[in-house]
Amino acid sequence: MDIRFIKIEGSVELAPLLGLSDAIVDIVETGTTLKENGLEVVDTICDISARLIVNTASLKLRKAEIEGLVAQMEQVKEYQ
Repeated sequence: MDIRFIKIEGSVELAPLLGLSDAIVDIVETGTTLKENGLEVVDTICDISARLIVNTASLKLRKAEIEGLVAQMEQVKEYQ
């Protein structure tokens, strides 16, 4: 099968609907946005997770900023 990769940013779900692609590879959490746009998950390439890694020096020098970021991320997690 001949394929061509095209990097699309933003609302990638629109690409198949506009005839720009036959399929998309997207990082999704639930697939809800795909379903809302009339698309379906055909296959899962792999499961992934995100990690926040902070080196010791940065944590000491920018502690308040990093803790603020972590707090914001936790609020989003709780909201979902």
